Amino acid sequence: MLNRRHMMFATAAAGFAATGGLPSLALAREGEVAKLNALFDAIMAKQLRQSPETATSLGVDTGELAWTKGLLTDRSAAAIDAGKVEVRTQLAALRAIDRRALKGMDAANYDTVEFILAVMDEGNSKFSYGGGGSGAPYVLSQLTGSYQQMPDFLDTQHSIETKADADAYLSRMEGFARLMDQETALAKQDMADGVIPPDFVIDKTLVQMKAFADTPTAETTLVKSIARRTKEKNIAGDWAGEASKIYENSVLPALKRQIALMESVRSKATHDAGVWRLKNGGEYYATSLKNYTTSNLTPDEIHQLGLDTVKAIEIEADKLFKKIGMTKGTVGDRMRKLGEDFYPNTDEAKEQLIKDLNDKAKWIEKQLPAYFGQLPKAPLEIRRVPKAIEAGAPGGYYNSPSLDGKRPGIYWINLRDTKEQAKYTLTTLTVHEGVPGHHLQLSLSNEAKGLPLIRKIIGFSGYTEGWALYSEQLAVEMGVYKNDPRGQIGMLHDALFRAVRLVVDTGMHHKKWSREQAVKYMAETMGDEESGAITEIERYVVWPGQACSYMIGKIVWLRARAKAQKALGKTFDIREFHDAGLLSGMTPLTVFERVIDDYIVSKGGKA
Repeated sequence: MLNRRHMMFATAAAGFAATGGLPSLALAREGEVAKLNALFDAIMAKQLRQSPETATSLGVDTGELAWTKGLLTDRSAAAIDAGKVEVRTQLAALRAIDRRALKGMDAANYDTVEFILAVMDEGNSKFSYGGGGSGAPYVLSQLTGSYQQMPDFLDTQHSIETKADADAYLSRMEGFARLMDQETALAKQDMADGVIPPDFVIDKTLVQMKAFADTPTAETTLVKSIARRTKEKNIAGDWAGEASKIYENSVLPALKRQIALMESVRSKATHDAGVWRLKNGGEYYATSLKNYTTSNLTPDEIHQLGLDTVKAIEIEADKLFKKIGMTKGTVGDRMRKLGEDFYPNTDEAKEQLIKDLNDKAKWIEKQLPAYFGQLPKAPLEIRRVPKAIEAGAPGGYYNSPSLDGKRPGIYWINLRDTKEQAKYTLTTLTVHEGVPGHHLQLSLSNEAKGLPLIRKIIGFSGYTEGWALYSEQLAVEMGVYKNDPRGQIGMLHDALFRAVRLVVDTGMHHKKWSREQAVKYMAETMGDEESGAITEIERYVVWPGQACSYMIGKIVWLRARAKAQKALGKTFDIREFHDAGLLSGMTPLTVFERVIDDYIVSKGGKA
């Protein structure tokens, strides 16, 4: 997964590095197309001003964009309100353009931007909690809040090459304290309106916050990072001392204020898992589903789809189990048995696990030319999730490479307990997060030629997670599991996992299932360790709807491929199909289907 509530502006500032500013797409076009691209330029420029972190994330916070490097996003109530007005203004400006005058990719560009602005405006107008919008109702949780993200951001994405970079790092430490206090104010306002996370979410959040706060100053990621990197670059100064002062005088007090807030509301928290209990909770969930899946399926339809898909996958898995002589027990029982084979839970074994996965990814990369016309230039690395955040982090997730080539695409794997990462599932996790999953798709999107910049930075969970799950099945065709039936069962295990998500996500947020009911269903159906199921279920609690995007997206990718194969017959080329879907950029699933229809027609078929 991408470890973000959605990817709107997740890779902003593409193309800025070479020019020092925003290249205008409108100059070379005429009429409504020129208006469209001029608006895209304006939205991009505004976004960069409002989110300095995006330039850093892509490694383009240099030259004329160096001013962004010491700043962080403003999450004050006033800034959030201004952002809501800006979204509505942008949506109105877009809808003033004559959609009927647009064709091909220009039409797809319009529809894509219109969708995300519309769903953002819908969330902003209906819901005030979570900072507005949809998909993440709690400002502070085990997965939301800058306390959970900022130390890693500063350590792995804020580069330090010069004294100015180090000064900017210290400035951002001060900004981090300010940001936490802004989030505390937002959360306090939400809590006064009854938007309090469930008790088990508060408990896990407090565990993480206190682990952060209890770390000796000199051992914190924030202080160690700048001390280590300035030493490596021979940048003179007492950087550890300066960072320690800021940490103790600003960051730690702000963190303790968040801890105090979470402790103060713990007695008021209920154990109910779903957002149905919040104000307009039913509508909130429906909007969150639309945001993440980019489909119009109802919660009831998604729940039934999940139940049906679980049964179908279990039948397929049973056949493979019988081939390897495992015939007794439920599919979950047999998967649990396979799951007993894992790497030892030692640092040495975890290092070997990371090496083995990197080797597997390199082997897969050699098979890619037979299935893709264009391949990414950015390299892939597989790393362990930092110990400081592994308690609440998901099993695996991916960070896109920087545009300057200095930071590779990184697939992070959570090794807090190797029992949660059974050997028979590791290849599929690598396919999903690495190649040909997230790394290939997101790198190609960044590198695609001819797309407006805004199209490179808007992402959709249904499209991206659907692609990654489709990739897991594609890996069977690529021979990744040749002579490895256990690995193929691992692929089915993960497909079953995503089908189960449809059931438990809608179960908790729509059908009022308890946390325990959802954990029991997942653990028994999957045959997984309960600890892993708990982490997953609690993730769905704070990101309602996001987990549903995977299987729905996969189904749409498979349906589009089947349609193209039927329409084009013997002329169908899987490399061309993949290029058509990937090089057109990330879109809502409805727009993706139109893109594939255009591809079919361009090849002489009938859509």
